Amino acid sequence: MATLSEIFQQGSNKELWQKCCGFIDLSMQEFMNIQERLLKEQLVLLKKCELGRSIMGKASPATIAEFRDTVPLTTYEDYAPYLLKRRMDVLPKKPIMWQYTSGKYGEYAHRWAPVTSRQLEEIEPLIMALVLFSSCKQRNDVTFKLNDNVFYGMAPPPYATGSIARAMPAGLFNFLPPIHQAEETPFEERIQQGFNMALSEGLDMCLALSSITVAIGERFSKRNGTTNLKTLIKQPKAMARLLKGLVKSKLAGRSLLPKDIWSLKGLITFGIDSSIYREKIREMWGRYPLDFHGCTEAPLIAMQTWDYQGMTFIPQLNFLEFIPERESLKCRNNPSYQPPTLLMDELVPGNYELVITSFHGGPFIRYKLGHLVKITALRNEELNINIPQMTFLTRVDDQIDIAGFTRISEKAIWQAIENAGLANQGWTACKESNGLPALHLYIEPKEGENSTLAQMTNRIHEELKKLDTPYAELESFTGLKPLVVTQLPHNTFQLYKQKQQELGADMSQLKPPHINPSEEIVAFLLAPVIGDKGSVPEMATV
Repeated sequence: MATLSEIFQQGSNKELWQKCCGFIDLSMQEFMNIQERLLKEQLVLLKKCELGRSIMGKASPATIAEFRDTVPLTTYEDYAPYLLKRRMDVLPKKPIMWQYTSGKYGEYAHRWAPVTSRQLEEIEPLIMALVLFSSCKQRNDVTFKLNDNVFYGMAPPPYATGSIARAMPAGLFNFLPPIHQAEETPFEERIQQGFNMALSEGLDMCLALSSITVAIGERFSKRNGTTNLKTLIKQPKAMARLLKGLVKSKLAGRSLLPKDIWSLKGLITFGIDSSIYREKIREMWGRYPLDFHGCTEAPLIAMQTWDYQGMTFIPQLNFLEFIPERESLKCRNNPSYQPPTLLMDELVPGNYELVITSFHGGPFIRYKLGHLVKITALRNEELNINIPQMTFLTRVDDQIDIAGFTRISEKAIWQAIENAGLANQGWTACKESNGLPALHLYIEPKEGENSTLAQMTNRIHEELKKLDTPYAELESFTGLKPLVVTQLPHNTFQLYKQKQQELGADMSQLKPPHINPSEEIVAFLLAPVIGDKGSVPEMATV
C-alpha cells in the first residue's frame, strides 16, 4: 500500500484527499457505523487487560447500549495509579510513546497518557488533513509542494502538540528548525531559530501555538526594520526579504507585519486562545488560522475545514458521547451522579461536556474530558458536510460561578481583555467574597499601556456584559457589579517565571493558571516588587 508521501509525489490528489479528508463526506449513519465497529474492537482488548477490568468490573458489554448502561463514567483519578507510573503491563496495547500535560495542583505534576502505534498511524492522515484544509479553496485542492518550509512552533514532546510534527508524513516538508534539532533545543531558543531560518529561507506554512503566532507578529510590529543590519549583511536572502517587506508596510502606512515578509499557503494554530486571536492573526499574517480541537488524552477530536467556521468531528480515533450542560452541572455538584449521555446522531444544537473512549488500544473508557463544547449546527450547509459542527467553549473546571447567576469562563475573560484592547504581560482570575461575590482579576499591563486602572476595569466590565448575557443581567436585575481588578506592578509575571524556573518547573507551569490560582500563587503576585521602590498592586472595582 502506497504511503501518503508516495501518493502525494505521484500527484494523486483525489486519492490523497480521500485517504486524509474522506471523513467529511460521511453520512451520519456511516459515521456511527465506524464508531460502533471500532468500539467493539476496543471492548475485546479492554476485557483482556487489567485496566479494562478495573474500570468495567464484572460488566462484559457487547453492544453500544450495553456499554453505556453498564460501564461508569470516569475521570483521570481512575487511571492515575496506572498512568502516572507509566505501567505498560496493564494497558489494552503496549504504547510506543507517552505524552503529558499539566497535572492537578498539589497531587501530581503531570497527567500522562500513552499512544499506541495504531493510534499514531490513524493520526498521520488527519495531520495531513489539517495541512490540506488550511491551504485549499475546495475539495481535492492541493497547493503545497514537496519540501515547502514549515515553521515548527508547537510545544515540544512529550506534550501532545509535539507529536504532530512527528506524525506528519516523512520527507514532505522542511521544518524550521529540523525536528531532531528542535526537540533538543529549549523552546524559546527554538522559536528564535525557526524565526531566523524563515527570514532567510522563506516560509510556506506555519504550525504553531496561537500565542506564539501572535507573539511573532508583535515582534515584527515593534521591530519595524530595526534588525541589526550587520547581521543581515551575511544573510542576503533575509535582507532582501526584510527590505521588500518594509517597502510594503511603508506603502500601507503601518508597522511591519509577517504578511509583508511571507505569503503563507497555510496556517495551523492550537490553543484555547485560537478563536480569541483569530482576527488579530489574520491581520498580522494575511490569512485566518485553521483551528482543531484535541488534548493529551485525545489528540484529535474535531477540526475546521476550509471555510474556517465550525469544526467537524472525526470518527476513527475515539468513541464520542455528550453530556448535556444541565446534566454536567448536576454531576459537578454531586460527583457520584451518573448523568445520561447522547450519541452523535442524537444531538441537537446546544452545549455539552465531551466524553471519550479511546480506540486502537488506548486506555480511556467513558472518560470525561472536562471540555465544554457547543454544537452550532447539525451539518455544514455551505460545504455539504453531514456531521454536526462544534466550537470549543471552555474547560468545565475553568469557570467562575458568580452568585449562582452566571459562570464566567477563562475564554470569556480572555476575550473581554482582548476586546478591551488592553496590552498585558499576563493575568489570572478567581472568585472572592467579602460580603458580596466578586470576580477578581489580577492583571499586569505592558509597558506603554496608558489606561488608568479605573478605565481598564470599566472597559473589561463592559466587554464581559457584551460577551455573557447573564453577567449583564446580574447588573441590570440586582445592581451587582462583581468585577474587581488589581493592577500588578511591571515584571510580576517575569519574577514568577524566574521563581518557577529556579524550582525546576516544567514549561507548562511557568505561568500561573488563568482561572482559580492557589492562595500561594496570589500571595506571590501581590508581594511588593524588590528593586521597584516597594511598589504594591493597585485595586479598583467597577
